[in-house]
This record gives sequence, C-alpha cells and structure tokens, in this order.
Amino acid sequence: MFDRVPRLVWAGGRSQRTLLALMLLAAGSSHAVAQQSESGRNVPYGSPLSSDQTQQQGSQLSQNPPSAYPTPAERVGPTQLEDNQNSNQYRDDQSLTDDQTTNTNSNITNRSRVTNVPPQQVRPPELNEFERFVEKRLGRRLQRFGSALILPATRNYSVPTTTAVPPAYKLSPGDEIFIGLSGSIEGSVSRQIDSNGRIFLPRVGSINLAGVSYRDLKDVIERAVAIRYRGFDVSVAVTRLRGIRVFVTGFANNPGSYTVDSLSTLINAVFAAGGPSSGGSFRSVRLIRNGELVSSLDLYAFLRDGDRSHDAVLQNGDVLYIAPLGPQIALTGSVNQEAIYEARPGESLDDLLRFAGGTTALADADRLILYSLDNARSVGAVEVARQDFARRPVTGGDIVQVLATGTLANPLDRQTVIVRVEGEVNKPGNFVVPPGTNFDQVVALAGGLTNRAFVYGTNFQRLSVRQQQRDSYEEAVRQLETALVGAPLTSDSVVSDEQRSQQLAAGRALLERLRQAQPDGRVVLPILPSGAGLPGALTLESNDTIYIPPRPTTVGVFGAVYRPASFLIEDGRKVELKDYLRQAGGTLRLADTGDIFVIHANGAVVSRRAGALSAPALPGDIIFVPTKTQNVSLLARLAQISAVLFQPAIAAATLVAVTK
Repeated sequence: MFDRVPRLVWAGGRSQRTLLALMLLAAGSSHAVAQQSESGRNVPYGSPLSSDQTQQQGSQLSQNPPSAYPTPAERVGPTQLEDNQNSNQYRDDQSLTDDQTTNTNSNITNRSRVTNVPPQQVRPPELNEFERFVEKRLGRRLQRFGSALILPATRNYSVPTTTAVPPAYKLSPGDEIFIGLSGSIEGSVSRQIDSNGRIFLPRVGSINLAGVSYRDLKDVIERAVAIRYRGFDVSVAVTRLRGIRVFVTGFANNPGSYTVDSLSTLINAVFAAGGPSSGGSFRSVRLIRNGELVSSLDLYAFLRDGDRSHDAVLQNGDVLYIAPLGPQIALTGSVNQEAIYEARPGESLDDLLRFAGGTTALADADRLILYSLDNARSVGAVEVARQDFARRPVTGGDIVQVLATGTLANPLDRQTVIVRVEGEVNKPGNFVVPPGTNFDQVVALAGGLTNRAFVYGTNFQRLSVRQQQRDSYEEAVRQLETALVGAPLTSDSVVSDEQRSQQLAAGRALLERLRQAQPDGRVVLPILPSGAGLPGALTLESNDTIYIPPRPTTVGVFGAVYRPASFLIEDGRKVELKDYLRQAGGTLRLADTGDIFVIHANGAVVSRRAGALSAPALPGDIIFVPTKTQNVSLLARLAQISAVLFQPAIAAATLVAVTK
C-alpha cells in the first residue's frame, strides 16, 4: 500500500503531513472494502499472477516472509483491480502472447548464465619434456591426444544458452521459472525461486519448489492454483538456471574457481579450465564432493568412445582434481591418428593402437618398430610381431612406428600394367597387360593403327616422368623467385620508385602463374618424320597413356607476326618454314627475330639458330615469334620465359630421352 505514494515528501510542512495522513486513511478504507467484497464471493477475485494484488492480501502477507515477495522488477500486473474476474489483467506485452507460448517449452532461453573465465585469459599449455624430445627425434611436432579438442581456448564447452532441461532436473534456489495461464484466467509471469526454495503468487500464496523435478513442476503449480481457480491451463518452463561455483585444482591448465550453470558436468568444467596442463593427466579427473570421491573420469573414454557414464552433474562447491601426467608414448607412421598418448599401468601396444584408431589401409599390420629408452644405448629399435602386441606393455618414453607397405614400389617385372590407348587405332581403350609388355604388343591389342595415323606426332605420357618433370619445374621456379628477390628489378637508374614497385608486383604475379602451371609428363619418342611404326621395344609402365593423332594438314605461325594463322601444307612440294613465316606477313617491328623457334608435332623444339626456319616444313609444325624486350631488368627476362611456358603448344613440349 505504501508503494502507491513513493513521491510524497515527509520532511515538509504541516499541510503536507496532513495530506499524507488523509491519503493513507483513504487507502486503508478502500483496502477494507475490497476484502469485504471478496469474502462474499465463491470464486476468488482477480488473477493470481497480478503482482500488485500482493499488497492487498493481508492474510497471505502474514504467512509469507518478505523474502517471498515479488520484487518491483518482477511486478508485471495491472495497477488497478478489474471488476471482471475472467478479464485479462495484463496490458500490452504483459499478456500471454504467441511468442510467450512458444517459450513455454522445455528449453532454456538465452538468459542462461555462464560466467567462466574470459577466453582471452585461458592460455594454452606449454610443451612438456617428452613432447620436445619427440619433436627433436622426428623433426616435426606431434600433439598430445586430446589437446586439439580443447584448444584454442576460445572454444566454448559450457552448457549452451538454449538447451533442453532434463525431466529429472531438481529445482533449487536461484532457478527462474516461467508460468503461463490461459482459459478462465490469463497471463504470464516469471519467478525466481528464493533462498527458502519458494515462489509467491498473489491469491495463491507460497509454493515450495525446492527439490521438485522438472517433470513434476507443471503438476505442482497446477495443484496450487486449482485451490482458488477452475477452468484454466498451465504451461511452465525453466527460463534461467542458477549458477554454481566449482573449483578446478591439481594439474589443470588454468586452475581456479568457475561459475557454471547447474546443468554443467565434470567435462564442461574441465574444458572451461583449458583441460590438463602440460603435466596434467587426460586419464584421471576426480570429482570430490564434501570430501568424498564421487566420480573418476577418463577423458580418453569420452574423446575416443563417447563414453559419458562417469560424467557427473556438478553441484555447488564441487572440487575437480586433475591428476599428474602418466607415462607418455609417441605413436607415428601409418596409423589413423599420430599423436602422443598417455598410458595407464598394464596397458599394451594393442591398447595404444586402439587409441590411435587402428592402422591405415597401407600399414604393415604384421609388425611395428619400437624405439624404447631401455634399448637406446644397446640394440636401439626393436621389431615387435603382431602376435606380441597384446602381451607387450608400453613404458614411458617409447616411440612406436607403424611401417607402410602399400607405398612400396615393386620392380617393373612384377607390376601389373594398365595402359590407355586412344586416337587412330581400331580398338581404343584401357588395357591391363602383364609386366614387360612393349609398344607393339599393346598396339596389337588395340587392333593396330588406322590409315590416318600420324605416328610421328604420337603423344606418349608417363606418370613417373611427370613426377620428375614436376620436381625439376618446381626447382626452376624457386630459383627464379630467388633471382627476383635478390637481384635489382632494373638496371636503369632513372626508373622511379613507382615503376620499380609495379615491376616487382608484375614479377610476383608472373611467379604465381608459373607455380600454377604443371608439366604433363610427355615423352618425345625417337621417331623419324617419315616413320611408320612406333618404338616397339619400349617397355610400358602402369598408367602410361598413348595418343596417336590423325595426320595434320597445317603449319601454324603465331606470335609477333602481322597475320597469325595456320596454313595448309601443299602436297608433293617441299616448302621451308620461313616461307610460311612470309605468308603470315613477316615479323613485326617489336619481334625478337633472333629467338624464333619451331615446335614439331612430336614435341621437339628447334631454334632459329639451329637452322629451324631453313628446314622443310613438317605436318603439325608451329612457328613462334617472341616479342622483343630490352634486357634492362630481371622482369623482362621473366617475361621472355613466360612467353615460352604459357603457349599452349609449347607447354606440352618436354624433351626427355628414352633409352629403354
């Protein structure tokens, strides 16, 4: 009643105090009339969710301590009583809307509290001594198993802000619940369970909810309201979980106290603390409550098998102790997850392989190599047979290597050969042939050559040659990159800094294009232009590809000429290549005539200095005239190189001598 006049000033004159006394007297009379009116009714007057009516329930106030009263922030009811008992006493957003109905499920709203240590304060663990030892022995970093699931620290393993409350969840002080009524009475309100485990509803009174399971919450509220009302429906939800304080101790990465939701489990708290430190164990995390051991968790069981049977729900004041690190073993080679693993006493090599997900399909499953500290000064590595895996216990400091057999290259005479033959043959296809099969045999399987076959232009590609070319090509690109970085971009001292920057950017763009280009593995076969047969004695390898083109009828002229084009070859007449260059209008003024070269159909390249233009034209020849550049900068030389590498016909020209 006194909150109706909060702005009256007591420290005033006599007239102000007289006015206040009159207002209080009038308010008391209204309160008495309202109680008399209600006593004569069979059905209680008003909604039980009207907070302002709390002040008018004199008999109820005496039964409830002040801690059960709704706070001013929780008062969402109307400011005046309504005469109609079935009317909605909520105004605007205080009514039970569709959105509120949606929120009356078993989901926690986004007001759930998680007040863990800020992510920026969670530091990653340092490398321990064994991790540094393994890195030195292997020449590369090997992570501890489980560390990738915890770090970086910004990952959130707390209870999500929207999660389903399990039916067995026990309500406690601090939890906030939502109550919605529809039917004969309508409205909604949120109440936080006070320190005595109760909530207060006007005209209903106090309702004890401490220890009530979530599955029974609706029934408890419904029974309490049904004492005074009929013909209504109740919907309830937990909208905010209470916070609990737990302590993460021992060899934790970030030990300390953490405030987590009441649905949080042992795993949530351990991961919130950044997991075990470099000296902490993933295999032994203990939950201590009131001085007694409640649960002992092996994080390997959770991380590898998804087993949460020992992942207990936390309570306020729980202590989590992370034990010191146990023996560590490094597992490398052909396993599904290379890592440093922690072993418990009595665990064997078989257990270690299970933690790693087993061996890969290419692994040697019959043996492994064990580098033990016990044998480091004597025999060194020891081979362990498959039948001894389960009987061989692991010891701290071991390095276990699983060898691979599927990647071993067999001799050519024991390789099954798969060859692809296409083009001008009677039966193109993929052929599986025995080791040692040569060109003549596989062409015979393809039905022989057709009448249009141009043997001189045969495109023969080999996988092993492609790899050799790729290695050489990458080395050449690295040398060009070193030259671009180490040498001045131009020798012209009058070039401005802006031009130098542009040249540098162009050089880097060129190198990027060079990195993207890949050799095709073409082999130039020793076949004469007039030859009619392939090198029949050449032994084939697996994944070889043979393409025999039809006989071409043109000679191409491209580059810095007036009319780049392809020209028909005149039958029965020997025409020199320079004649086709003249038919293209000759070279432009910017042409570099000294570096003209010719690409033959077999992939061979002949320069002008070697007399290429004076030789008779062959079917499929391509004449290329590069652009002249002044040799004033490294960039100009790179441009000349790129002009050669990026011509479509030139990219296929790789000179590889075949002597098999």
